[in-house]
Amino acid sequence: MTRLVLASASPRRLALLAQIGIAPDLVVAADIDETPKKNELPRAHAERLAREKAEAIASVHGDAFVLGADTVVACGRRILPKAETEVQAEECLKLLSGRAHRVYTSVCLVTPDRNAIRVNETRVTFKRLSGDEIAFYLASGEWRGKAGGYAVQGLAAIFVRALTGSHSAVVGLPLFETAGLLSGAGYPVISKN
Repeated sequence: MTRLVLASASPRRLALLAQIGIAPDLVVAADIDETPKKNELPRAHAERLAREKAEAIASVHGDAFVLGADTVVACGRRILPKAETEVQAEECLKLLSGRAHRVYTSVCLVTPDRNAIRVNETRVTFKRLSGDEIAFYLASGEWRGKAGGYAVQGLAAIFVRALTGSHSAVVGLPLFETAGLLSGAGYPVISKN
């Protein structure tokens, strides 16, 4: 059977793959520059990063199936950062408070014969957040390293008034698209449908 390499250090992506019965043979984070290019739109940014991650790891593991992914939270054309500081997280939460935003999660599969990519777009609407709610969330530390400064699978779930699209994509990996890419390339994916 072909080896599967996950080009991500995200424990969430690994857990999501396990949820559908897939265990990568190897997990390796790709070291790429994730800075948005000038005038790059959020969807294109997510697509480019997923492709670059998968291609970087495939250049070392050319005989394997390599899966790369990236999640981008966007308010209009603005790409929100993966919050590294409390100030960044607070700015993101204030911007998202009481409004809808889009989450683009791209998944790329590189095999010895081809590359394929899918982008999932999910609309998330936050309730209006009070100062106390923002302070509570910041104190949790859950925002660290998260696109848009929040983790929908954690405490921030109470902020989500509506989600139209894929919950797993907002967490970090669109499972429907991922399973489709893998099975389309001949990798065995167990489906209960």
